[in-house]
Amino acid sequence: MPVLPRNFPNGLSLFFALLGLFGCSASTPAPRPVQQAVLPTINIPPPPTPAVAPEPFPVMLGIDVLESQGFAALQGKRIGLLTHPAGVNRRGVSTIDVLRRAPGVKLVALFGPEHGIYGDIPASENIPDRTDPRTGLPAYSLFGSRREPSKAQLKGIDVFVIDLQDIGVRSYSFTVCMKYAIEGCFKNGVEVMVLDRPNPLGGLKVDGPLLDENLKSGVGGYRVPYVHGLTIGEIARMAAEAPGVLDVPEAVRARGKLTVIPMRGWKRSMRWPDTGLVFKATSPRIQDYPAVIGYAMVGLGTSWPFSGFTSGIGTEYPFRGIAYKGKTTDALLKELELLKVPGLSFRKVTVPAKAGPPAIGIYVDVADWEAWRPTELSFELMRLNCKLGGTNPFAKVSAPDALLFNKHTGSMEWWIALKRDGAKVDVEGFVKTWQSRTAIYQQQTRKYWLYN
Repeated sequence: MPVLPRNFPNGLSLFFALLGLFGCSASTPAPRPVQQAVLPTINIPPPPTPAVAPEPFPVMLGIDVLESQGFAALQGKRIGLLTHPAGVNRRGVSTIDVLRRAPGVKLVALFGPEHGIYGDIPASENIPDRTDPRTGLPAYSLFGSRREPSKAQLKGIDVFVIDLQDIGVRSYSFTVCMKYAIEGCFKNGVEVMVLDRPNPLGGLKVDGPLLDENLKSGVGGYRVPYVHGLTIGEIARMAAEAPGVLDVPEAVRARGKLTVIPMRGWKRSMRWPDTGLVFKATSPRIQDYPAVIGYAMVGLGTSWPFSGFTSGIGTEYPFRGIAYKGKTTDALLKELELLKVPGLSFRKVTVPAKAGPPAIGIYVDVADWEAWRPTELSFELMRLNCKLGGTNPFAKVSAPDALLFNKHTGSMEWWIALKRDGAKVDVEGFVKTWQSRTAIYQQQTRKYWLYN
């Protein structure tokens, strides 16, 4: 598939007049001083090019396609790169190293999202700018009180390359980090290139509430459903082509230059196991593909200090195991089975402990992918929380915690009903409403699709 530059259609309108707790957080980080000074570059040579074995992968990532084209789109240019540990080619080689070795390409600066370039920073923690000890390049953070690259940091950069692995869920912060980067580059006349990657949940599953306009934040920058069904390259196209998505003047958006390098071999029906690629951890609690599924499924329902539900079983099964404080596993299993959530099944799991008694919890299985609506269980858990606790914990939440909750969930309509009705909240009615809205959203975002 050829390189796709973005176009600028006239009169375009969208239906969407569009956590530390989650692994990629929503909490507002403490302010830190803005560092405008350009960091020094230390000349550290790149590692040697590894031997390349025959590759049976059905999918070529954006970085692979770029390499197969001889890096033609970057020849003779100075590059800034926004990436993290999951930014690798199909052989598992870091995009940092691929671009450092690329003939005719000069990598001059690194930029990191939440968790940092190497994924070793806890969620929500501010990350200082520094000289990267592994490459000798300036390494700037785009997470914290300053979220878009500054004019000083972009000085001397011809193309700002983005290679981030998203997980298909709105509250995961990487797509918002990309949005901030595009805004900063467009304001300063720097070209942006996005190297596309798979949506691990596939491109056909869309679910949950669309984000309210007034709830846009660092964990929700686009008026899309909670499970959005787009690749990161398709989101970039939407941001650049649809008026009002980027927080820049219209004239700045119209002048901006975005290029997406599409994958080869990826289809919308593909989930991560279909790609033949090895999953690299995208954040400390998203270590594997099952956790990706779980994040979409129980993240909203289990990740709050005012909730009786917790995620995980001991230290295992993040976002797939669930428990409720004060309830036995057998009692909780019975309650969950009574929910009759389509596509799901539940089973008891025991995790041995190094010391003390083993941890016991409920593991959530997706028994029928087609019937499964990813976010439905989270909203059922909120309702069940009110039943099991005897009172409505959401009615007593502080204003800051309520705002954090709503920035993730995305719907004030749901919040008002949940606070008011508690255990009697009409989950089924909301699910039906969200289904009808997401069907319209999916049709109206087809214009940004790069794959069938």
